[in-house]
Amino acid sequence: MYFPRVPAGAQRFTTLVPSRDGRFATGTNISTTQDPQGQPSCGPGNGNFELSLAESKVLGVDLTAGRYLNLHQCVYYNSFTRDHFTVVVPIDTDFSAGTNVSNTPDTAPSCADGNGIFQLIPLLSGVKALDQNTGRYVNLQQCVYYSDSHADHFTTVVPSRDGRFATGTNISNTPNGTPSCGRGDGNFLPIPLLSGVKALPLT
Repeated sequence: MYFPRVPAGAQRFTTLVPSRDGRFATGTNISTTQDPQGQPSCGPGNGNFELSLAESKVLGVDLTAGRYLNLHQCVYYNSFTRDHFTVVVPIDTDFSAGTNVSNTPDTAPSCADGNGIFQLIPLLSGVKALDQNTGRYVNLQQCVYYSDSHADHFTTVVPSRDGRFATGTNISNTPNGTPSCGRGDGNFLPIPLLSGVKALPLT
């Protein structure tokens, strides 16, 4: 997760895959070795936005444990600072998403409630059950949106429940090269430079 140096801690945004310019990198991968939980691989940012290591986490899921990769997205909002941020893996007890591998497709996101300052926004949260039997690649798509009026970014990796902030995250026999993002709601608009896609081979 990244936030601006001034004011410190305000207007966070999340990356699950590297941005197109590579400055906001992540180490999301498929491997026979589980990455250390407390050691995410992240880019340095762009000088204005810097890494918040305390809010950046790793979740190792065993893809052999079930048929479905259930990708959960939980979006939180601070009405005082007008700041959204997105969680796909657990950060702590206040900010957590239930991403898992199972033989059952999840139909509703599992999210922590927030901390009283940041509240969960169910309309922007969501879950996508990816059937590993349907293709060779997990195509993780990340769409970052921005509001000029709020000076606020937020990220989606699965479609929001209302469908306005869509992503094309899928499993396919073809690796995706560019993300498929929704048009936003007129206030929040997609930022192509910060969006991205990563095709992870299942075999």
